[in-house]
Amino acid sequence: MTALVRRVLAYAALTAMAALVLVPFAWMLSSSLKRDNEVFTVPIQWIPNELRWSNFVDIWERIPLLTYLGNSAFLSVTITVLQVLSGSFAAYGFAKVRFPGRDALFLAYIATIAVPWQAYMVPQYIMMQKADLTNTHLAIILLQAFGAFGVFLMRQYYLSIPDELCEAARIDGLSEYGIYRRIMLPLSKPALASLALLTFVNTWNDYMGPFIYLTDNDLWTVQLGLRSFIGQYDAEYAMMMTGATLSVLPILAVFLLGQRYFIQGIATSGLKG
Repeated sequence: MTALVRRVLAYAALTAMAALVLVPFAWMLSSSLKRDNEVFTVPIQWIPNELRWSNFVDIWERIPLLTYLGNSAFLSVTITVLQVLSGSFAAYGFAKVRFPGRDALFLAYIATIAVPWQAYMVPQYIMMQKADLTNTHLAIILLQAFGAFGVFLMRQYYLSIPDELCEAARIDGLSEYGIYRRIMLPLSKPALASLALLTFVNTWNDYMGPFIYLTDNDLWTVQLGLRSFIGQYDAEYAMMMTGATLSVLPILAVFLLGQRYFIQGIATSGLKG
C-alpha cells in the first residue's frame, strides 16, 4: 500500500509540474485568439468571449510570415546539419583516436563553453564586417555551425562504445573515416538525434544573432519578424501571440518526430556490456 501511495504522489507531483510548464503555452494560445485589449486582462480570461480565428488569417497579410518562416527553417536545418557533422566527427577524434595532447586540447576546447557570448560578440562582428558577410545568412551559419557543446555531448556517448570495436575494424583494414561512418554513426543515433533537436530548437529561437547581423527585411527570421507588431507607442500583443503560436508548430513537429531517439539519447549513455 505504501508503494502505491508513493507512486500516486509521484505521478501527482509530475502532473502538477507539467501543468506549470504548460501554463505559458496555454496563455500564448489563448492570447492569440483575443483582441489586443483583452490580452492582459486581470484575472486572465482563458477562453475569450469571442474567438478571433481571423488572427491566424490576418497575420499572413500583415507581415511576410512565410518568408520569415522559410529563413528560420533554412538557418535551423543548415546549422543543425553542420553541427551534427562537425560535432560528431570531432568527438570521434577526441574519444577514439590517440594523439599527443588530445585530452589537453579537448579540455581547452570545452572550456570555451564557460566564456559568455557577450565577451566575444564584438570581435566576431568586426570579423564578419571585414569579411563583408554582415547582412547575410552565411555570417550566422559560420558562427553557429561549430559548437563545443555538441563535441562534448557526442564524445561522452562515444566513450561508452567499446574500444574493441574500433580496434577490430582497424585490424580489418578499415580507415578512421570508415570506422566513424560505418560503426560510430549507426551506433550513436540517439545522441545524434538529441544534438540535432537541441541545435534546431536553439537556432530556431535565436533572436540576438539575426538581430545583430541581419538588417534586410527579406533575410529576417520569424523571431525578428514578430518585431513588426511593436510600434513606437504601443504593440499588437494579440498578433505577436499569434505569430509566436505559429512559430512553435515546427519545433513541436520536429520533437514529435524525434522524441523516441531524443529521450533515449538523454536517458542512456551508449552500449552496456
